[in-house]
Order: sequence, then structure tokens, then C-alpha cells
Amino acid sequence: MTAAQSSGGSTVRLMVLGRRLRDLRVAAGKSFEDAAVVLDVAPLTIRRMELAKGKWKLPYVKTLLEEYGVPGDEARTFLALVREANQPGWWHRYRDALPAWFSGYVSLEEEASLIRAYEPHYIPGLLQTEEYALTVLRAGVHDAEEKVDQEVERRVAVRRQRQHLLTSANPPELWVVMDETVFRRPMVPAEIMRAQIDRLIEAAEQPNIKLQVMPFGICAHEGMYGSFHIFRFPHEEISDIVYVENLVGAVYLDEYDDVTTFQEALDRMCAHALPVQRTGEFLGAIRKEL
Repeated sequence: MTAAQSSGGSTVRLMVLGRRLRDLRVAAGKSFEDAAVVLDVAPLTIRRMELAKGKWKLPYVKTLLEEYGVPGDEARTFLALVREANQPGWWHRYRDALPAWFSGYVSLEEEASLIRAYEPHYIPGLLQTEEYALTVLRAGVHDAEEKVDQEVERRVAVRRQRQHLLTSANPPELWVVMDETVFRRPMVPAEIMRAQIDRLIEAAEQPNIKLQVMPFGICAHEGMYGSFHIFRFPHEEISDIVYVENLVGAVYLDEYDDVTTFQEALDRMCAHALPVQRTGEFLGAIRKEL
């Protein structure tokens, strides 16, 4: 299990640098204990750095690079990358509206080249209209009305910002399977759902977006355990990461066997869901019923 918890900077970039720092330590023939002695810290601190847990201290990194015998130019480049990775992401200014465990998700989303997901209850956040987001988010906040309005608006602002990712210069590929329940359960007024379906039909025309629907006719399938997301990155040092959310937090998985289990389950779900080519037709039919 990985600790993909963002400290404000780029989780993925720090993970890449952590793997490189580990490789430099091993190449230098140093153990965790050897590196810890140089910094006068516990070996656990070195482990945490290599696993990208928390923000890196530049003096620590500089000292380790010297201990590992890294040449000056290479060390300066490495330190520059650490400074860049430590810089707060855009989501840091919304930290009052984001649970700490979700900041890691946003960081992974920003760096991913492929995002696959199964959603049994909601339209994915990256594809929600503002009116849909306002309605479903309001239902999940229980507080004084004025405070609810402020908190919901902040969360919607985060979703608006996240959605720019799909139309950026180098957008990730997004492939989502949604259960038919997403469209049948009356969570939002009909006019809002119609507009939301229009948004999905439009999104499905983008070359980097694939949408599928799991129809009611498929009575039992592996996605019935709940929603999950799988991230793939354009870095050979980083394995795929699975994100599973619950009521009180989230779990990030990167062990090969765990990730493979989710990937194979989603592959089978894609095979049973309506083909991508039929998504627009299916959504259009539902829209007419509303």
C-alpha cells in the first residue's frame, strides 16, 4: 500500500525522485542505517524520503547526494527537481475544502497519463456540470446553511479547476464505466440530469475520453463492491496506483497483486458493459425518458 498523501507538492514527482534517491543509495553501497547516520536521523526518515512521504528538506537531500558521490552537475539538477516538486500545487489553496486524504488523489490525477474508473453512484467529478455538482455535494454536507453554502462552493470550485485537465495541451486518457443506477436514481432534478447527460454525450466525442454504461441486465459483477480509480503514469519508476474511497478516508494501493486484481476486474466489466460506440445512443434514450 502506498502513502499517496500530498504535502501540497507533486506526489508523483516526489515518488519518482524517491525511487531515484533509493537507486543512488544502493549504487553507493549504503544501507538505510548508513544514510541515517550522515543526517543524524532515524533510518525510518530515509525510508520515508524514498517512499515520498511528506515534504523533502533540501539540506537533507543535498547531504545525501554528497554522501552517495553524485557529481556536482547531477546533484544540482536533482535538487532543482526537488524544489519544483515541493512547490504547492493549485489545489493547496483549497486545502480548507479538501480532506487531507483527497489532496493525494488530485496530485495523482494531475500527473496521470491514463485514468480508468468504475462509478456505481455518481457522474465522475471530472465530467460533472456545475449544477449537478452543487446538488450532490450539498446532500453530503450537514451543517448550518450559510456554512454549507460556503463549503459546497469551495468544493465545486475545486471540481471546476480539476476539469481543465481534460482540455489541457496534454490531457490524460479517461476511461470510465458507470452503472445504469447513476442515471436512474433521482438524485437531482430532471432538468439538471438532462443537462448533465448532454455534457456526457459531448465529452464522449473527445478522442481522449471513453465512456461505458453497465446496464441493469448484468445482474452481478465485480464492481458491486464499490467505486475505484486506477492511475497510470508516464514514468517507468511509478507503478499503477488504485484509489478506493470510503466514508472516512481513502486507500491507495500500488502492490502488483492488488493493482492487477482491480485491473482485471475492470477489464471484465468493460467487456460486459455496453460498447463505447453505443454510449451516446443509450444516454440519449435515457434523456428522452426524463
